[in-house]
Formats: sequence, C-alpha cells, structure tokens
Amino acid sequence: MISLKMANGVEIPQIGFGTFKIPDDIAAQSVKYALAAGYRHIDTAAVYRNEDGVGLGIKESGIPRNEIFLTSKLWNDDQGYDSTLKAFDVSLKKLGTDYLDLYLIHWPKNKNKESWKAMEKLYKDGRVKAIGVSNFKEHHLDDLLTDAEITPMINQVELHPQFPQEALRNYCTKKGILTEAWGSLMQGQIFDKELIKEIAQKHNKTVSQIGIRWAVQNGVVTIPKSTHEQRIKDNLNVFDFELDNEDMKKIAELNTGIRIGRDPDNI
Repeated sequence: MISLKMANGVEIPQIGFGTFKIPDDIAAQSVKYALAAGYRHIDTAAVYRNEDGVGLGIKESGIPRNEIFLTSKLWNDDQGYDSTLKAFDVSLKKLGTDYLDLYLIHWPKNKNKESWKAMEKLYKDGRVKAIGVSNFKEHHLDDLLTDAEITPMINQVELHPQFPQEALRNYCTKKGILTEAWGSLMQGQIFDKELIKEIAQKHNKTVSQIGIRWAVQNGVVTIPKSTHEQRIKDNLNVFDFELDNEDMKKIAELNTGIRIGRDPDNI
C-alpha cells in the first residue's frame, strides 16, 4: 500500500475504506472484509452512526490497532471548544480505542475556530496523531488560519472527474495541506459514464478501479466504500496499471465543475 506524508511527517495510506451510509449493523463485517483485503486506513464519522460497528470490526479483525490508520469526524452539532472535546471522547469510546490517527471538522460552521482550538489541544496532548478539516473551501481555510496555531494537515473534500477541484488542491498544496477525496466514484454516477467504461475495458479493469486510479494519479488520498467483499478487494487493486496521458486528458473532459454533494457554503 502506498502512503502519503502529511506536513507533520505522519503517513496516511493513500487508499482508505470509507464507511459513509454503511449501517452500524453491517459496518463490522464490511470493515473486516476491508482489513482482510489489505486496507489499513478506515474512515468514519460521528454522523455516520456506525462508529460502534467500525470499532467492532477492527477488534474482531485481529489486526493490531497500531497498524490501522483510523479517522473520525466532528459533527456540526458538537462544534465548540468543550463540546468538541466531549465529542472526541464519545467517538473514542464507540470505536473502542484510546486515540485516533486523524480527527476532522466535518463541515465549515461558525464555531470552527473554537473547535479547532480543541483539536489543537487533542493533538498537543497526543490523543490524535493528526488533525484536519473536511469540506473546507479556500475562504474557510483562510478564516481558520487567521487564529490557528497548527495548520490543518488534511482537507477531505468532494473530488472526482466531474469535480476535480484543481484550484483548491493547488491552494492546499501551497499551504502544506494534503487533499483527501470523498466521492471519487461520484456516488455511483461514475458507472454511467461511457468514457470511463471504455477506459476500463482498455485496461481490463472495473469502472471503480479507473475512478480510484484517477484519484491516486492526482496525488490525493481517496476512500472508496462498498459492502460487497469482492468489490472491496477490487477497489484496492489499482497499483498494477497506470492511466496514460491520453486517458487522463479524456477524463479531464468530464470536468463540469458541478458538485454531486452539498455546497459547503449552504450547510
């Protein structure tokens, strides 16, 4: 598994297992499938309501906790200094761990600065190895950085061929912030793209593998998700081929600048 290095030197596996919309009662089995397949990066969030299942899956997998990169996120209703610290403790308890590898502010809100101060404390206290944000645009980051002692190490955002976010990625790179993609499979819409189907046939790969490989070649972390064991395995099997320049140019033509998910300014 290829890893990328964050500004503080901590490495994050470039492909993680996402758990968005995976119900708590099947999250454990899905996580076990992923860890058995070779994933060592698991992404969840308080609002997914599956941290108990994710934690159980990690425990039952038999993989040592220190070999797994585990992310969770602070939900909007829990923003604020004291409430962030409490929410972190709740997530740890549900996940059955005493630390996180990465903790993110899930969406930009008016209490971002207070929440970030709490996250800086968690980081300084050694309770989380890295801290970051999710769904932040440039102006959200600019505002946060006016008071921050520590620059976010990751910005997890919607990012896929239809919405590649080049300007935001370039901004983050200049600030030393690693970009992480959610929705790299366009919430399933990538399976309807004839161009991606053609490129998949060319390389004898699945449509999902093309979308994930595209993200990998763009130098971002990506967290595809599935509950099907074979698809989970396939989604990790993207390091034995490469999209050529022609492939990448064609995929770039899918860029419409249109989001599939929600606009962070309207949350």
